[in-house]
Amino acid sequence: MNYYLKVLQNYATFTGRARRSEYWYFALFNLIFGIVAVILDNVLGIPMEGMGNYGPLYSLYSIVVLIPGLAVLVRRLHYVGKSGWMFFIALIPIIGAIWLLVLLVTDSEAGSNKWGENPKEVES
Repeated sequence: MNYYLKVLQNYATFTGRARRSEYWYFALFNLIFGIVAVILDNVLGIPMEGMGNYGPLYSLYSIVVLIPGLAVLVRRLHYVGKSGWMFFIALIPIIGAIWLLVLLVTDSEAGSNKWGENPKEVES
């Protein structure tokens, strides 16, 4: 949960590096909170027409975490030594998504790179 809050505190920080744990814990809690928002939309009976089970709570939550999600993705790519623009690789059908996933699970470059010090080495 601390990593989720850390990402929200660095709301629009696209510089620096994010460890694997920071990115994946954010992704996990983001998924959990998104599911809870969908359930609440349905329990309260407020899903929007034409959007299936999604309603205003889920839509609002999605808008709120869009920028922090992109920021942590860019910082994660910086961690493995890639430019943040590499997230556009996901637009290539099938291969792009697989390549991006591989980059997101890859361990860091040793030492510092042009995006900053290695957080793993700084915390140790």
